[in-house]
This record gives sequence, structure tokens and C-alpha cells, in this order.
Amino acid sequence: MEELVGRVRGFNRFYTRLIGVLGAGMHDTPYSLTEARVLYELGKKDATETGELRRMLDLDAGYLSRMLARFEADGLVTRERSAADARRQVVRLGERGQAVWRTLDDASATGVRALLEPLSEEDRRRLIAAMTTVRQVLADRPAPDRYVIRPPRPGDLGWIVHRHGVLYAEEHGWDETFEALTARIVAEYVEDHDPRREAVWIAEVDGEPAGSVFCVRKDDRTAQLRLLLVEPSARGMGIGGRLVEECLAFAKRTGYERIVLMTVDELAAARRVYQRAGFTLDEQCTKRAYGTKVTEQYWSRSL
Repeated sequence: MEELVGRVRGFNRFYTRLIGVLGAGMHDTPYSLTEARVLYELGKKDATETGELRRMLDLDAGYLSRMLARFEADGLVTRERSAADARRQVVRLGERGQAVWRTLDDASATGVRALLEPLSEEDRRRLIAAMTTVRQVLADRPAPDRYVIRPPRPGDLGWIVHRHGVLYAEEHGWDETFEALTARIVAEYVEDHDPRREAVWIAEVDGEPAGSVFCVRKDDRTAQLRLLLVEPSARGMGIGGRLVEECLAFAKRTGYERIVLMTVDELAAARRVYQRAGFTLDEQCTKRAYGTKVTEQYWSRSL
């Protein structure tokens, strides 16, 4: 834990220095980071109640009151009693306040563009995805409810091998032989790929891969669904079912009459997805594999 605390504090020091909040004022203005945040929030609305502003920014009531008094003395804001409730105070940016808000907002956007412009498209994507993860993990906003299904891009097939190895080790205790099996499946797909009758789909959430599935040729009349995966952070969004639907639709469209798959009995969530998609269990057998004992199940359905 102490090592983790040190790394978080190190990141905080790095990032505050990077975005320039350690100086006397934000973006060469006389306003501190907190004061700039207050002005930014006021600039987003025509009028804001002080109580709402305090809760939004988690500020002490006395500290905020003194700040707004200074802003009012400088001609940045006006304050008045709420027409709906005289106990509440409403704050608005004045003409000068609007000008200061635009200066701070433009300077902030310019600074972020300067950070992003030297980066490659891939690094920009990784940066935004990492920032999104930080916000989700620390509960600043709810988990996303939207995703896209797309063909694989360079690097995605390696991601599939990596995430299968990591997740099945973490969640089921499987050893490296499963990762090796995944790598062989992916390699065989690449080396002997028939684009007319085989395909891969990637589910993407907030710019990051979050799921995968393969449809490959078993024989001329039979397709095989392989390597269905959904990241833990994206489970519950319906991604698994959607990936299976893509696979089934492709297999039917390209002339297969039947589709099969192999799974293990402990993957209950995946099994429910297959059952909802119309698969039925054909046979199962218990064996030792991936460093443990598993019950392999073979499922199929007509197309």
C-alpha cells in the first residue's frame, strides 16, 4: 500500500506541474486554480446558486463567501437573493467576469492542445482512455453505457492474446498454457485467413478494446465461434450478446449451415449468452488442462 500511495502522489506532483497549477496564478492571470474553477462553473450557466456551487466544488462555505465577495468588489460577479427562496443566494458573472472567464477558458484549451499536438494518434487515444479509467475508478462519473463493434486494428490481435492470458489467470487460476493456446488460435487465423468466410470483431468502449470474438471455418458447412471475451469493466453492457449476434449473422450470411463452440462449465456468464443465442449443449467431458481440472462443453446450433 505504501508503494501505491507513493506512486499516486508522484503522479499528482507530475501532473500539477505539467498543467501549471503550482504558480502564483492560472495561465498568467491573478487567479488561483480554485478561483479559476469557480469562474469556470459560473461561466457555464446564466445564474448559479451558491449552495450548488459549494456542493459542486466541495468548498467551505466561508471560503467561498469570501471569494465571491472579492469577485464582487472586482466587478466580476453580481449576487442577489433567489426569487424562489430568499434564503438562497444567486451568483452571475458580470461583463468583466465573462471576459475573464473567456480568457481562462481559451488559455486552458490552448494549453491542452499544446500537450496533445506532439502526440501520435495512438498516444492520444491511450491518454484519453487512461484519463477515462481514472475518472471511472474514482467514481467521478458512472461507467459508460455505450460501445461500438468494429473490425480489428493493428495491435488488437496481440491484445486478445494478452487479455485472455491475464483474465483467465486472475479469474480462474489458469496457467500459461491457455495463453499459448490463444496465441496459436490467433496465429492460425492470421496465417490461413479466408476473409470471405472468417472474421474478427472488437468491442470498443471509450476508445479502448473491451471485448472480442472470432468466427472461423470448421468445415465447408460449419462455422466455429472462438475467443469470446468481455473485459470485467464492460460486463453488464450487453457486449457479449452483441458479439455473438455479429458472429451468427456473419456465419449465416456467408453460407454456413451450423455453428459450434467449445467452452467450460465454470464460465456461467458466457454459457447464458450462448443459451440466449439458441445454442444447445451437445456433449461434455472432464479433463486436466491449463494447470487445473476443467469440464469442457461443446455447444452448437443450426443457422
